[in-house]
Amino acid sequence: MVHSKLQLEVLKLYKELLRAATNKPGFQANIRSEFRRQATLPRNDSLRIEFQMRLGRRKLDTIRDPHISDMGHFVDK
Repeated sequence: MVHSKLQLEVLKLYKELLRAATNKPGFQANIRSEFRRQATLPRNDSLRIEFQMRLGRRKLDTIRDPHISDMGHFVDK
């Protein structure tokens, strides 16, 4: 199967996010669910895909931060 350059970048980001989240509880499940949710984006909508890639890279930087150990959740009261 031949992948476009953008598809390869998305797969690379996915792998990097999962590797970075290995020892941090809650992150891997969140990453997987977010990628599944975004999988419905049309393949020809490169602007939205690139926007989501930028958000993913920022999340990767956050996950790699040694001061981040867990994922917080907002709860409605």
